[in-house]
Amino acid sequence: MPQTFADLPRQIDGIDTIEYLIINDGSTDRTVEVARELGVHHIVSFKQNKGLAQGFMAGIDACLHLGADIIVNTDADNQYYGEDIIKLIQPIIDNKADIAIGERPIDQTAHFSWMKKKCQHLGSMVVRIASKTDIPDAPSGFRAYSREAALHLNVINEYTYTLETIIQAGRNKTAITSVPIRTNPEMRKSRLFSSMWAYIKRSSMVIIRTFMMYKPLKFFCVIGSIIFLLGVLLGIRYLIFIFQGTGGGHIQSLILAAILLMIGFQTVIVGLQADIIAANRKLLEDIQYRIRKMEYKQEKR
Repeated sequence: MPQTFADLPRQIDGIDTIEYLIINDGSTDRTVEVARELGVHHIVSFKQNKGLAQGFMAGIDACLHLGADIIVNTDADNQYYGEDIIKLIQPIIDNKADIAIGERPIDQTAHFSWMKKKCQHLGSMVVRIASKTDIPDAPSGFRAYSREAALHLNVINEYTYTLETIIQAGRNKTAITSVPIRTNPEMRKSRLFSSMWAYIKRSSMVIIRTFMMYKPLKFFCVIGSIIFLLGVLLGIRYLIFIFQGTGGGHIQSLILAAILLMIGFQTVIVGLQADIIAANRKLLEDIQYRIRKMEYKQEKR
């Protein structure tokens, strides 16, 4: 942490005041003591580990309470160049975006294995499709938020905020952009996941769950239509056998076709119900945003 803190900028053109906040996610080392020795302005400390997503949202909440106009998130393992914060926040200062995400040079990063590079590109492509954005490095944790964007943030999953917040921003039409950044050599192995396959599995679940939340009708209708179509094809196949006079030996196809047709139809119905729930969730998010805005505005005064 001391090296990461030393690399952070102390002065940026267009910014009046720079303050630092760290999140101690239940660590057993001297994180809090070291932060105080370094002169960190604000500390959010958990007694036990709550995970990356909850830690991130606690940091966002604290920054909003403190009246921050721009919030920059970076990792304590010195993965990112502190000086690149100046580039990262520029689109927000210029009022061109509300969220800026650092784009790492993945293919040129020496400590990334061939498999990790391919998985990073594949995962980012899936997030781009799900979010309808053009963010090339979705897992990047080096990002900046305007106060307005931070007020809209909601992270439901307990694993990571990186993928969900991009899909959320894309589906909510939030102005989001990408900024090329540099990375430092690896200082320690990531503690977020035990293996690459564990990361892929958990990230895939986050993407699917988030897409289900924001586009439930499309998600369930596509699945339901595929199942329904399979039932129709089996039904047509059975009818062909009937016309050929050999339908008696294919009654199993008729049963399976009926089951698939019912499952497909029910899946579409589930999609319609989920869409109604999603509409209510949007209303609740709007209410939450308005309450947050009033609450944080009073504190800022």
